Amino acid sequence: MEQSITKFEPLGNEYGLWVSGNHTFGTDAILLSNFAKATKKDKMVDLGTGCGIIPLLMLRDGNLQSAVGVDISGEAIALAQKTKEDLKLSSIDFINSDLNDLKGKLPFGCHTLVTCNPPYKANGAGLQNPNERHKVARHEIECSLEGIIKVSAKLLQTSGRLCICHRPERLCELLKLMSDNKIEPKRLRLVCQRKGEEPWLVLVEGRRCGKSGMRIEPTLYIEENGNFSDEMIKIYGSYKEAYLK
Repeated sequence: MEQSITKFEPLGNEYGLWVSGNHTFGTDAILLSNFAKATKKDKMVDLGTGCGIIPLLMLRDGNLQSAVGVDISGEAIALAQKTKEDLKLSSIDFINSDLNDLKGKLPFGCHTLVTCNPPYKANGAGLQNPNERHKVARHEIECSLEGIIKVSAKLLQTSGRLCICHRPERLCELLKLMSDNKIEPKRLRLVCQRKGEEPWLVLVEGRRCGKSGMRIEPTLYIEENGNFSDEMIKIYGSYKEAYLK
């Protein structure tokens, strides 16, 4: 049986989380958490939560009224539950479930914010990792982009927000699926590693039953002059110093 070593990853401000070789997080999750601009009144659901990084970053920064993380992996949810217990968090819960089977497990039509850092590759597209857990995280094997958008529409209240990140090559598909499911795209931001390069990530916010009209925000650059950009340093905030070296 494949072994996966766990460790406690500090997040700053007396927060941290348990991660493993199978369930960790990257820059895209940190950027999505920042982009979502959660407030203290938000009742959020994080789909495909993994180790719970997105809601935990929001709670670390003093936001969210309540949060639920959903993931199909029992191993990931066990890590998230351990973090919840160790930090004695009462405002967050984690559910081990297929996101297409949430009826009766979560109330529909009452959440103000849904976030998702989804698998980026369509099932069958590109090379697939031989590690089954990594393959599920990167390819639409257990869920599809359409499925994510449809369940998000069910979870959100009118004017509730969906914040999602994806690869630029699937932006048109993402925007169409949102509009088709009455989640109007309202805000978009491109992420580039450095100036002069094509974007590697798009951040999109949509509103349930929102009016038409989308704002395109200034491009976010990860690096400037070979170092982290000033904005990236600000986004990382009190996050561990190793990421700023």
